[in-house]
Parts: sequence; structure tokens; C-alpha cells
Amino acid sequence: MTVTHLWIDASAGIAGDMLLGALHDAGADLGHIQAAVDAVLPGAVRITATDVRRAGLRARKIEVTPIAADQPHRTWRDIRRLLDPSSRAAEVFARLAAAEATVHGVTPDEVHFHEVGALDAIADVVGACAAADALGIATVSASAVSVGSGTVRAAHGLLPVPAPAVAELCRDWQVRAGGSGELATPTGMALLRTLAATCEDLPTLTITAVGVGAGSRDTPGRPNVVRALLGAAPRAAEDCVQLEANVDDFDPRLWPGVLAGLLDAGADDAWLTPILMKKGRPAHTLAALCAPGAVDAVRARIFRDTSTLGVRASARGKTALERTFVPVRVDGHPIPVKVGHADGVIVQVMPEFENVAALARALGIAERDALDRAVQAARSTGLHPGAPAPGV
Repeated sequence: MTVTHLWIDASAGIAGDMLLGALHDAGADLGHIQAAVDAVLPGAVRITATDVRRAGLRARKIEVTPIAADQPHRTWRDIRRLLDPSSRAAEVFARLAAAEATVHGVTPDEVHFHEVGALDAIADVVGACAAADALGIATVSASAVSVGSGTVRAAHGLLPVPAPAVAELCRDWQVRAGGSGELATPTGMALLRTLAATCEDLPTLTITAVGVGAGSRDTPGRPNVVRALLGAAPRAAEDCVQLEANVDDFDPRLWPGVLAGLLDAGADDAWLTPILMKKGRPAHTLAALCAPGAVDAVRARIFRDTSTLGVRASARGKTALERTFVPVRVDGHPIPVKVGHADGVIVQVMPEFENVAALARALGIAERDALDRAVQAARSTGLHPGAPAPGV
């Protein structure tokens, strides 16, 4: 099983327009990027792309041209109103605001972004996030970042390189000078830190696309570019946590509700295992598998809904098939069918059993017969192991 992975080569530095240019060059449609920016800033900017040379290498240069004049400085509060709060673009600007707030000793809402808050920077952030989504990128990593050296002139005067906000955004990331001048901007660094989970050399990939994005300067002997390498990478096991509790003094009639409650609390799965405890007492081990972010809620639900005095936790790795639900009809009754697939090929097909049970009641037949009919209905529509996955 593979996923589409993006590796960002920031060995020459990183800026928002450079990353956007690289993603467009790798295949993200410029019309899609423009539409995403227009949804946030209607009629405010025009995005164009041209091929340029940087130290003799071809690269894609993005230009963001404001249509309206007199662009104001904006606070994080102003920018937040423009963005979907659940979007990656909002996460990028939240990260920028936190860095600037630390540098200036104010709260994030008080931060004035100056250049970062200008329309072109908002377009770079929104456009790059939209481009990454359009390319179907599942995972992202990036190289060490060249941040530059010397000084740079900004709204607050002459600043050392890396600029203070860039230095904050570089925490826990590998950096080097890599050249003179400012090579990494706050916008570019915030995008990289939001999109990329890991700092690493080029990982093992089957390369499917290469994009090259140009910076504004053409430095002799040193291509001022960001590269985006896309490829098929092995699907990694997903990090998860297994919570367990041994329970020997619980009314068994309550277990179905407990399991359902754990799923409602955020568990990916929950189950019981009969065990024999000390002194020969029969009991059950209650187990719940969940993402790290759901551990607190699921643990609290175990304590609330059972009689246990302790819950243990252990790290697990989970590899899951991609899943799609496809409706089929059996004697006029709709039955959702869960289709597990990998690399565009169906691996598992199983009708949802609650709907199968309802079908059996409606038709007055045994559940096993209803299940057979649902499986046959799925197969007749092309849903069987080895067939192309739905939508492929």
C-alpha cells in the first residue's frame, strides 16, 4: 500500500511564493489555486505564473498582483475572520501569529503582520495549502532549511538573519546558514512547519512529479529555488494507543452500551475479551483503540461507564485500508457496503451488518440469507476483491 508523499527541498531557502510555484510546477492547476484564493479574498488579487531562470535552471515564478490599492496592515484577528478556522491556511497564520507574539511580547491577537499580512502573503499561504490538497498529498517531509546570514531590512528596521520570527519558527528543525542574505521568510517557514511532519533527507519514493519554484533574486552560481518532489511512498503504520482495563464486578448487560459509548467518545474500535483473574474469578478485559488525541476522552469514558479503578495504555501501530461506502439495493432496500481498498484495487467488501439485519427483518428471512443476498448484490455491481476501487 502506498500514499502520495511530498518532500520539500529547502536547501536553498524557503518562501511562500517559492513553495507555491513549486507545487504549481508539480501539477497543481493555477485556476484551482486562483479559485481558492478568490474564496478568501474575492476580486483582490490576480495570480500569474511564468518560467524563469535561476542560476541557469528553469523554475516557475509566481506573481501575486493586487487588484485593489492601499492594502492595510492586518492583525491576526483580522486575518482569522477571512479563513476557515479548520483549514491549514488558518493553522499557518496561527503559527505565524504565535511566533510574532513571542518576538514582540504581545498576545497573538495584537500582532500586526505588516508584510506578512499583505494580500500577496495571504494568497501565497491559501494558494499553497490549496495546491497541496489538489495534488492529493497525504504526507509531507522536508529537508534542513537554509536560513541565510547577515541582516535584512523589515518594517521594524534592520534585523539579523535569521529574522526573529523565522528563528522562532525554526525551533526543533534542522537549519544552516547556506548563503548570504535572507533565505527563509516567516511565511515560507510557517508553511513548511505546518505542512511537514518530519525533517529528513529525501526518503525512499517512486518519483511521480518534480516542481521547481523560483525566488525573486537570481544569485549567480546558486539556484534560488524550492523543489517539490512528489512520489509514491509505503504507507506507514498509524500511531495509536490501546487502552485496557480488567473488570470483574460488572453487570454484563451493560457491556453493549459501554462499547457503544467508547466509540462515541472517539475510539476507533472497542472490544471485550473473557479472562480468568486471581482466585478463579471470571472477568473481562475491556480494550479501546484510539488516536493519541482521543486518549483523554476515551479514558474518561471508561472510568465513567465501568467500575474499574485503573486504565493502562500502550502505544500501537495501525495500518488501515482506505475505505469507501457504496450503496447497493437488495429487493428494493438500500444496503451500504464498506469497501476496503489499496493502490486503487479492492481488498475487502462487507455489507454493513445492522442494515443486513434490518433487511432480514423486513423480508422475514434469516440474517445469513440476507447477508448472502447483500454480498451477491455488491458483486453484481463490480464490488469484489481484485476489482478496481470505486472512483478509480
